[in-house]
Amino acid sequence: LGPNGAGKTTTIRILSTLLRPDSGRASVGGFDVVRQADQVRRLIALTGQYAALDEHLTGAENLELFGKLLELGKREARRRAAGLLADFGLEEAADRPAKTYSGGMRRRLDLAAGLVGRPSVLFLDEPTTGLDPESRLALWQAVRRLVTEGMTVVLTTQYMEEADQLADDLVVVAGGA
Repeated sequence: LGPNGAGKTTTIRILSTLLRPDSGRASVGGFDVVRQADQVRRLIALTGQYAALDEHLTGAENLELFGKLLELGKREARRRAAGLLADFGLEEAADRPAKTYSGGMRRRLDLAAGLVGRPSVLFLDEPTTGLDPESRLALWQAVRRLVTEGMTVVLTTQYMEEADQLADDLVVVAGGA
């Protein structure tokens, strides 16, 4: 939790191995984010503020592409894509291009894409920024379900209400500290 510019996204980028820390050490799942970055990457998924989707592919094709990138077989990629589309209420839109999705639908599809590889740790960087209230609540429900299923979720937010609703533990970041 923290205001704009406090260092929330920088922290997530360090923990997800996208950025090297200037000093100190950090680990995820017992693996050092600098010395054991490959092991960390096998454990995690990251969903940012902006969807990492191909706008011209359908929802199903986007998820299947993530499966291919993770070297899943074609059948397994399709199976996981179908299951995630159902889990996130996107079955009816599965065959539509992602560019036709609402903001909330895109965010849910992006979250589903991060789950194709079945990570044990999920980093969500301000996942509800710009969403309407209904879409925010749907995303909150999805996060709660993932936690109930045993996934560790690290979420950044500027919203106290969101932190209160979703967090078991809370860290306030102010001025990068």
